Amino acid sequence: MREGTGHDLPMDELNSRIDALIAHVRGVYGPGFVPLHRPVFAGRERDYVVDAIDSNFVSSAGQRVADFEADVARFTGAAHAVATVNGTAAIHAALVLSGVEAGDEVITQPLTFIATCNAVSYCHARPVFVDVDEDTMGLSPEALRHFLETGTRQEGGVCVNRETGAVVRACVPMHTFGLPLRIREVAELCAAHNVVLIEDAAESLGSWVGDTHTGRFGRMGTLSFNGNKVITTGGGGMILTDDPELARAAKHLTTTAKVPHPYEFVHDRVGFNYRLPNLNAALGCAQMETLPAMQRIKAEVTQGYRELLPELGFHLMEPIAGTRPNNWFNALRLADLEEREAFLARTNDAGVMTRPVWRLMNTLPMFSAAQTVGVNGDGVETAEWLEARIVNIPSSVPDARIAEVVPS
Repeated sequence: MREGTGHDLPMDELNSRIDALIAHVRGVYGPGFVPLHRPVFAGRERDYVVDAIDSNFVSSAGQRVADFEADVARFTGAAHAVATVNGTAAIHAALVLSGVEAGDEVITQPLTFIATCNAVSYCHARPVFVDVDEDTMGLSPEALRHFLETGTRQEGGVCVNRETGAVVRACVPMHTFGLPLRIREVAELCAAHNVVLIEDAAESLGSWVGDTHTGRFGRMGTLSFNGNKVITTGGGGMILTDDPELARAAKHLTTTAKVPHPYEFVHDRVGFNYRLPNLNAALGCAQMETLPAMQRIKAEVTQGYRELLPELGFHLMEPIAGTRPNNWFNALRLADLEEREAFLARTNDAGVMTRPVWRLMNTLPMFSAAQTVGVNGDGVETAEWLEARIVNIPSSVPDARIAEVVPS
């Protein structure tokens, strides 16, 4: 092992390989700053937004909200989709609808965006961090099995943490960077132990497990339409469910729990002002029209990386068998932390944006006291290993191919 590289490559050789990747990125995206992922507005976005303005329905009431919900439901195969102002709001509402209360515990993974854990905290509940699988970067069924079988017990049809005595009410796994995790196994374990499954599919619109879209394996799933997602409404989220009563309750809860009436303001519970504005939904309707073309182009960008990266000694994170990812963010697994830091510095200095994975949630001060569980009860070692090695690389639709996105 040579000093400065963390592996057998001398630093000049590592830099040469990074430079070859930078050259490839430049060949795909052209000169100038290359972002990780930028929105593409190549369809009818302007027309639909102007139509929404002309309708005078620009806030949470408006036809485009219903149209966007119907488009997403049809695309994912969900019976119902309820639009929210962002993905965090969607998770929070789903947790409330699942009965998560103050003092409860919610299983999730340490390698995730903070929105997952923030939503748990909004319920005054506590996360339990279960380790991830190395290949999917998502919640590990084996670690989950270990926790549920050795760390919990059943009391009157409720899952209870043996160590804390708290009710383990829900489980929120996250499909990292659009790569589906082993969600069927997670769903089976949750069902067997009376734990409500809510999928955080924020990053995986367009990702499939067999013939089933992510977000459809539990009681509810949630999506995000933030500015850097595959499609965007500026901000925005969605709750997916096949349960008509849950869908009705979700729409009610996220619209301040207002009882329908021509002019009276009556609210029957504490609700949230979480509905997506019609202006944002108008963007979403246009974006859904371009989604198939954007996915096709993004898959070709990923294929270019797939052909090049082995020659450079870099490992592209690939989907597991039986799954199809949306290729939202391509991720590399590097040799170690030292190589990761060298990679991040050289690419960003060259104007090619790359970034590390998020800091693990259990290392943040507000969650550092949370319980962590590995495959053998020995902590979140795989998540720690990945945190030191994973970087994201540019994954947008290239400017030169935007014309292919324009709907006919």
